[in-house]
Amino acid sequence: MRSTRSIEILCLALATLVLVWSGALMARLWPVLGLLGLFVAAIVVFRTRGFLPGRSRTKLIIESWSMVIFITGVLWFSGKSASPLLNLYLLPIILSAFTLGRLITLLQIAVICLCHLALAHATPGVDIMSLAYASSAVGQLAPFLTTISADITEAREQIENLAQTDPLTGLFNLRMFNEVWQRTHNAAERDRTGYSLLMVDMDKLKDINDTYGHDAGNSGLKLVSQCLQRSIRGTDTAARFGGDEFAVLLPGASPEIAEAVVKRVRHNVFKTTLDLRSRMIRCSVSIGMVNYPKDGRDMRELLSMVDRNMYRDKDLRRKPGAEASA
Repeated sequence: MRSTRSIEILCLALATLVLVWSGALMARLWPVLGLLGLFVAAIVVFRTRGFLPGRSRTKLIIESWSMVIFITGVLWFSGKSASPLLNLYLLPIILSAFTLGRLITLLQIAVICLCHLALAHATPGVDIMSLAYASSAVGQLAPFLTTISADITEAREQIENLAQTDPLTGLFNLRMFNEVWQRTHNAAERDRTGYSLLMVDMDKLKDINDTYGHDAGNSGLKLVSQCLQRSIRGTDTAARFGGDEFAVLLPGASPEIAEAVVKRVRHNVFKTTLDLRSRMIRCSVSIGMVNYPKDGRDMRELLSMVDRNMYRDKDLRRKPGAEASA
């Protein structure tokens, strides 16, 4: 992960700078060089392809804890609990909060507090049993360790949510839909069950954009997405597939159940009017449907077929006398 590498290099650069500037490097040359060398070697190993392939979480855990160990060693050589580098502990905390979750972040905070206690115990003139030390430790550790870890964890959850959803409609985006579809397909293959897939296209979106502007088109897309959500079960998945297209996954749904959903979607879209510059516009959708395993067993084949079915439905609905709500 590129961001992890950046954090490690930043940690190394700041530590080296302070160790040189404070004179700690010259005072204890070989131990300090050994510590820096070990961390450089660790960074190189972490970046190799052969280091824990396919186990990214385990790799991140090791990297995060190696930073805690390295920073503790740097603090030992640069003033212990009085070191100006105490805030370097923020870097592994940020890494853990963004990538590993709240539990590991809180565990890391607890270990850092113990490290601070051990460093203070080894610092001349510091009595770890005194009120003065307790006040100082709370002042140094509590504000950024507890508050920032909570804030970053919340930000991480928000980022993950943004990465999974379409910002306009709030539905799943294409990447997340494909993940859900893959899991559903694998489960259907394993359990010998079925599912249905719908491809939904909003009709005449270009005409709405050209006549009323893109804000009006966006309102139309939101209307369709809301109608989709009202038309499906809680176990179903709707997503914005791209542009004016939506995809709907119906786990366990037979062709008959899927056809009922298609009619419900058409009806809900058509009866919900779009208010554009004091004009009430009725929208419509074209829908293609396929069923696994009836219509195919390969996901690419199913996607190609449902796309063709959707465009066939669109062509049929362009014919004179076609009912938008049918």
